Amino acid sequence: MAIAKVCGIETEYGIHVLGGDPNPILASSVLINAYAQNVARQQTGWDFEDETPGVDARGGAPAGAQPPMVETHLVNTVLSNGARYYVDHAHPEYSSPECLDALECVRYDRAGDLIVIRSMEEADRTSWDGSRLVAYKNNSDSKGNSYGCHENYLMDREVPFFRVVQGVTPHFVTRQIFTGAGKVGSETGRYEPGSVLFQLSQRAEFFEEEVGLETTIKRPIVNTRDEPHADPSRYRRLHVIVGDANLCQVATFLKVGTTALVLAMIEDGVTLSRNLSLDDPVRAMHEVACDLSFTHPLRMADGSRASALDLQNVLYEAAVNYAESRGLEALGPEVVGREILRRWGEVLHGLETDPMSLGRQLDWVAKLSILEGYRDRHGCDWGDPRLAAVDLQYHDLRPDKSLFRKLDTEVLVSDEDAMVAVTDPPRGTRAWFRGRCLQRWPQSVAAANWDSMVFDLGSDPLRRVPMMDPLKGTADHVEALIESCEDPRELLRRLEA
Repeated sequence: MAIAKVCGIETEYGIHVLGGDPNPILASSVLINAYAQNVARQQTGWDFEDETPGVDARGGAPAGAQPPMVETHLVNTVLSNGARYYVDHAHPEYSSPECLDALECVRYDRAGDLIVIRSMEEADRTSWDGSRLVAYKNNSDSKGNSYGCHENYLMDREVPFFRVVQGVTPHFVTRQIFTGAGKVGSETGRYEPGSVLFQLSQRAEFFEEEVGLETTIKRPIVNTRDEPHADPSRYRRLHVIVGDANLCQVATFLKVGTTALVLAMIEDGVTLSRNLSLDDPVRAMHEVACDLSFTHPLRMADGSRASALDLQNVLYEAAVNYAESRGLEALGPEVVGREILRRWGEVLHGLETDPMSLGRQLDWVAKLSILEGYRDRHGCDWGDPRLAAVDLQYHDLRPDKSLFRKLDTEVLVSDEDAMVAVTDPPRGTRAWFRGRCLQRWPQSVAAANWDSMVFDLGSDPLRRVPMMDPLKGTADHVEALIESCEDPRELLRRLEA
């Protein structure tokens, strides 16, 4: 039976300096330090003890593979909501705490946006040279550079990795029809100049391989990084790098929810009504991104043809049958699983009948509507640089500048609810233990990471507390214990008893 799909989102934000040193690493450091020192008022460091980005799920990386470097010298802090906030490859990155379901993932993803917004405000307030920092929740600088929005899903280690690749690739290639954030033109030189006016996805054209270990070069559709941040004999963490950063909450909900559901079906060995293996997944991914009609015939491995919408409908129909026969327990509360199915079906129907009716739910539709309105008002063609500026302003996180914030998009999680998630961790995963300890005893936590915490009790040697199961250390498990302890010394004594 499929295990709980504990999930999370890592977002690298674009950053720009107005009137100051344009160094993005420095700017990212200033942004994060402003929040850690002046808002959170704590700066618990990240523990790099268990970081192994070079381990490959295939058993060994091919010659020449270049996994990401572990940058231990850059700003890294752990927040009281259980998240990690740090500088990664010249970008500020917020990695949400472990979440129990897709809706909770939306909540903590929005909390990350609010943290970055507050960081900008605090950095500007304390700026010594009058410079201003601007953060964008996007995936491209329009100059050929892309940065990621990664997802993570807990999986059963017993499922062979080749089955994961086989089962999830068609979904990753085609889900962009509802998860894409949209983009004006092309920036990789992959297409003839002027042939691509608008794409569904900001990230799709940057992918070059079907399967691989890298994340910043030769980007693969399925990433093989085998770093479970949990008991490696029981769990796998599927590290997903193909997604766009979404501002529309329904798009985020569907991105995480449908993927978790597809992974649950893979674990339970669900057989689809047809073979969805693609002849060339990388080429198909590029083709889907440029097909606003969703009718382009993708070449399948068996020689047949099918559109992205056809493939998504096959997956959706299988998910409906799976829900009836197996249930949706792996997706969290029943109401969340049912909502994923309902939303998935409604969006696929909308894409088939009237795509532009989905402007309150999907980023690429919302953005395209703004762009088309601008073109109508100003009589400009798609090559006009003003459209690229409008595209960028859609992603501007400053509330008074953001085009997205001016839209009436559907809200699943209110900002009031997300503000609670800025400081408080999820109650249903080990993030609760991490976050609550940081809230109560910040000066005694020397460092932390996903699967352990290091306590400094003063005279004693540093004490490491392992947290190898993402579903242990929840509020149900340890809230009464933590609240009954006067100090961390008592907590550790009772944990070891």
